[in-house]
Amino acid sequence: MSTPTTSTPSLPGGTWTMGDLTVTRFGYGAMQLTGPGVMGPPADHDGALAVLREAVRLGITHIDTADAYGPHVTNRLIREALHPYPDSLHLVTKVGAVRDAQGGWPPAREPDDLRRAVHSNLEALGVETLDLVNLRLGDATGPRPGSLAEAYGTLVDLQRQGLIRHLGLSNATADQIAEARTIAPFVCVQNLYNLAHRQDDDLVDRLAEQGVAYVPFFPLGGFTPLQSSVLSAVAARLGARPMSVALAWLLHRSPNILLIPGTSSVAHLRENITGAGLTLSEEDLAELDTIGRRSAAP
Repeated sequence: MSTPTTSTPSLPGGTWTMGDLTVTRFGYGAMQLTGPGVMGPPADHDGALAVLREAVRLGITHIDTADAYGPHVTNRLIREALHPYPDSLHLVTKVGAVRDAQGGWPPAREPDDLRRAVHSNLEALGVETLDLVNLRLGDATGPRPGSLAEAYGTLVDLQRQGLIRHLGLSNATADQIAEARTIAPFVCVQNLYNLAHRQDDDLVDRLAEQGVAYVPFFPLGGFTPLQSSVLSAVAARLGARPMSVALAWLLHRSPNILLIPGTSSVAHLRENITGAGLTLSEEDLAELDTIGRRSAAP
């Protein structure tokens, strides 16, 4: 069973335990360390290494990556910056999609695709076992219905071989999450979720009851002008940036929510940590809670 613990002095939200991995609820997503469109190397190679090292120096123990980022860029940067890894640091990757020449994200969930992806992640990161592998489902437009049994079963086999410690799901429907539970345990779900997109509200709560982490991607985006005005008003009252308020709201929303905001700037990384640590009053939370229920302005 996964359970939250008390806050650490340096990072907002404290920690959460996924299986035998205890991670800071405030993590770091490495995707933005690549070039434009998540393709190619960063413009500032040394700056990318500095962000990764600063994340660890500040106490972050949860870095989210994928060999598809770049492709093959973020994993190599992580290895260059941080290997040999401290025991407290846990690297979370995902498989199930690749990059094409046009920068698309075509699915790659056949058993051979997944085995190849796991071995590619192992090699690029320089580890013998991946801490946590998320199976990316659906496509670039969002979740899609369909059985995950063959793909998930392939990862379960790799887990039994000792190549993966823990499993997770990404871009998944409620039915796929339920199906996965009948096959093998998983410790986290990564789905689209933020103040404006709260279709997973019930899922967040159910997973919290089951001790499973929920990791929202796209934590700020898709707001209508009316919704943005509400967020901006709360942010102005707090003297904070809207992004800061959105991150803080996610940490307040449920103790099983883990944040992985990305950035290619050390200064922005520090801003995100400070912002996520904002204290939101009951009044703030009640006002922000209206955002997901507001329709677009006419």
